[in-house]
Order: sequence, then structure tokens, then C-alpha cells
Amino acid sequence: MFSLQPDPAGTLTLDYRLQNSFFAHKVEHESKTHNGRSFQRTGTPAFERVYTANQNCVDAYPTFLVVLWSAGLFCSQVPAAFAGLMYLFVRQKYFVGYLGERTQSTPGYIFGKRIILFLFLMSLAGIFNYFLILFFGSDFENYIKTITTTVSPLLLIP
Repeated sequence: MFSLQPDPAGTLTLDYRLQNSFFAHKVEHESKTHNGRSFQRTGTPAFERVYTANQNCVDAYPTFLVVLWSAGLFCSQVPAAFAGLMYLFVRQKYFVGYLGERTQSTPGYIFGKRIILFLFLMSLAGIFNYFLILFFGSDFENYIKTITTTVSPLLLIP
């Protein structure tokens, strides 16, 4: 029988798309407000900050998706989903910080890099475990899941 189970990575992917839509709306609003015409890439300093912050978020989107899905598929969904949710909050902090002064976005940027690194290491651990099973018959999945579940709350530390 078919059962529908929620997929944390899929939900976070949709949430990230909504967040990017919000950022794009801010760019469009800022463009119309300060330029008085349709979208252009140059304008007031406020518009350029909004545009640059949005572009930086869009540029980070593919990397985030790859490591989120890889960590969820190869390692463990719960810590990957937690890290992904934290990444969404961090990206919001980065975007809002970038609207002020660029130095205000630095903590969000550094925090985001740390989350991406965590997801990447989860992916590597899951892939490494797969090859251990394939070649040696050793399965460390429970150990890896325990470690990632234990370490993931440490992502809350700024």
C-alpha cells in the first residue's frame, strides 16, 4: 500500500524557493521604488545592496541543495533537515544584514559556510560508509547517525 511520508529535504527545498522568491520580490520592489522604472541592475546604493544580497543567495542555492540532499540520502535525514533549516535562518540573517552594512552580513555568511561544511561532511561519511559495506562488509551507519545527531545541535553555537 502506498503511504505518503513527509520528506524533510523536499520540504526545505520548497522553503528555500519561497525564501528566494521573497528576496527577489525585495529586489523588484527596491528597483521600482528607487529607479522609478522596471528592473535594472544599477541604481541607488540601497538597490545595489539588495540586488547583491539576492544574487549571493541565488549563487549559493545549488551548493546548498546538493549537500542537503546528499547528506539526507547518504547519511541521515533528521540532522540534515535540522542543518538545512538552520541554513534557511542563516541566509535570512545574511540577507537582512547585507541590507544594512556589508559587515553586518559577515556572521551570517560564516555561519552558513559552517553549515554547508557540516552537510558536506555528512555526505562524505555516508558515501564512505557505503564503500565500507561494499568492499569490507562493515556497516557503521548507526555510529554515523549517532554522531551526526549528537553534533548537529552544535550548529546553534555562533
